[in-house]
Amino acid sequence: MKISIICYSLTGHTEEMAEEIVKGIEKEGLEAAVFNIRDNAVDNEYLASSEGVIIGTPTYLASSVWQIKKWLEDDSRAINLSGKLGGAFATAHFAQGGQDTAIMDILGQMLVKGMLVYSGGGSFGQPIIHHGPVALDKVGNHYEESREMFRIYGSRFASKVKELFSKA
Repeated sequence: MKISIICYSLTGHTEEMAEEIVKGIEKEGLEAAVFNIRDNAVDNEYLASSEGVIIGTPTYLASSVWQIKKWLEDDSRAINLSGKLGGAFATAHFAQGGQDTAIMDILGQMLVKGMLVYSGGGSFGQPIIHHGPVALDKVGNHYEESREMFRIYGSRFASKVKELFSKA
């Protein structure tokens, strides 16, 4: 089973956190690939064959960046995303910068596309991940400390993909 991680990353932070998610997915025995739309590098065949899609965005003006919105609204039209498990994550500079709004923007568009959405499961205990993981680069050591949370999110997401899509 495959999971595609689509992100926009200008400084590298969002893509770094996508790679942390990959580590958690691979720990669960699934395959994952990161596609940074900044480089127009989305493999549509891989994406179409993926059971799960996670989208990551830097936070800009309390929302996802326009490149992610454009990808969701226009560039992804050729791919049928309905029925796939979807999730989202964000990076930002400061707390209360709109990361939850950015994640919810993405999850809302996933619902419109007929996807199932997954948050990361706050009921699993620590770390509590309500809508999706967030890494803050200007708040103490939060960015580095968030790496483990992103790996756990990847592991939880992969477990849900296996639960939903295994033919066992």
